Amino acid sequence: MSNESNKTKDKTEKDPTEVDEECSIDVDKTENLKKESNDSNEQKSKKREESKDPLEEALSRAEHWKDIAARNQAELDNYRKRMTRDKTDAIKFANGGLLCELLPVIDSFQMGLDAAKLEDPESIITQGMEMVQKQLEEFLSMQGATEISAIGQPFDPNLHEAISQETSDETPEGKIINQIRKGYRLHDRLLRAANVIVSKGPEKDSELSKEQDS
Repeated sequence: MSNESNKTKDKTEKDPTEVDEECSIDVDKTENLKKESNDSNEQKSKKREESKDPLEEALSRAEHWKDIAARNQAELDNYRKRMTRDKTDAIKFANGGLLCELLPVIDSFQMGLDAAKLEDPESIITQGMEMVQKQLEEFLSMQGATEISAIGQPFDPNLHEAISQETSDETPEGKIINQIRKGYRLHDRLLRAANVIVSKGPEKDSELSKEQDS
């Protein structure tokens, strides 16, 4: 009985080395299958690449680099234009600070000239001051500075600074009656606003009295 039982045990129980060998065979089979699938995929991709027309591929690459070159050229042109514009503006407005500091001196000189004209408009001093005034105006013009029109013009907050408002029977409402200080532009930029007095139009009481008289 013992010999038969041992034989049945030997049949039912497997040697662990045999189990390991079977597992290794299964692993080898799966790896081989993976390699075969990878090889088949690589072959398919190679066939696809070989199936592509070399001329079409070259043309697409050329179009890609042409587009990049065009964009880079446009950016370079914009940069050059911007640098040229900045350089031109720097040259045009380089003397803006100096002219702003010079304008109060010109204002004081104008006040002295006005006083000299009131005292003796034909004197040598007055004539000499008028010559200097002409030279100053020519200097400002050479630098690109021009005087802003004020008297009789409509009030423009971009060009004029209202000091006060006064009634006027001659000047319509919103227009400038008098100029206290000259204003200047430097090319297309405001250098200094003109100080002005703006008309409020005729007095309402006078208008009512005129209507009643009529």
